[in-house]
Amino acid sequence: MGTEVIRVEHLFKEYATEAGPVPVLKDVSLTVPPGEFLAIMGPSGSGKSTLMNILGCLDVATSGSYVLNGADVSRLSRDELARLRNEVIGFVFQGFNLLARSSLEDNVALPLIYRGVTRAERLDRARALLAKVGLGAFQRYRPNQISGGQQQRVAVARALVNTPKLILADEPTGNLDTATSREIMALFAELNAKDGITVVLVTHELDIAAHARRLVRLADGRVVYDGPMDHAPAAMPQVTAC
Repeated sequence: MGTEVIRVEHLFKEYATEAGPVPVLKDVSLTVPPGEFLAIMGPSGSGKSTLMNILGCLDVATSGSYVLNGADVSRLSRDELARLRNEVIGFVFQGFNLLARSSLEDNVALPLIYRGVTRAERLDRARALLAKVGLGAFQRYRPNQISGGQQQRVAVARALVNTPKLILADEPTGNLDTATSREIMALFAELNAKDGITVVLVTHELDIAAHARRLVRLADGRVVYDGPMDHAPAAMPQVTAC
C-alpha cells in the first residue's frame, strides 16, 4: 500500500429520500500524502461537507473505497473505527464545540479520557498545547471568558492533543472576523510547516483557501480541479449532470 494519509477511490454517496435516491458525491478520487496542506472548495450543494464527513469517518460512502493511514475503513468494526479516528484525526469545526462549563485545559484534555490517560498527564499535555497556541495564561478560564478567535485556538489545541497525523477543519474561520481568521490560518500553516501535520480544510472563502498549497474544487458532486493553489482557475468549471 502507498504512504498516503488519505486515499479515496471512485467514491459515490447518495441519500435516500421519499422521491428516490439523491446523489451527492459522484466518482470522487483523491489522494493526500503526508504533510499536505489541502483546501476543498465548492458551492453550496457541491458535496464538500459530505466528503469531509466521510474523510472524518463520521459518514460512510455508498460505494468506493477509503483508506485512512493505511487502514481500509470499510473493514473496521465500530470500535476499531472510533479508535482510528481518535488516534489519527484531529477535528476543528466552525462552531468551536467547547464545553461551556469546563475550563480550557479540561476542554483540550477531553479526547485523552478515551485513551485512558491519567488526569495529571492529560492536564500536562493540555497546558503545553494551550501555551503552543498562545493561551498558556488562560488555562483555567472558561470559553465564555475569551473571544471567538481564542476559542478557536482552544479547539485547535484540542485537535492536537492526541498528536494526530491529520487535521480536518470544516469552515474553521466561518465565525471569525478577517484579522482573526488570518491568525487561525497562520496557526494551521505553522503546524503544517513546522510539525509536519497534514491539514485538510473545507472553506467557501478563497482568501482562506489561499493559505493552502493545493486546492480541490467540487461542483455537482465531482472533482473539477485538483492541483496547485497558485495554478487554480479563477472561475469554477461548469459540470453537466449525468
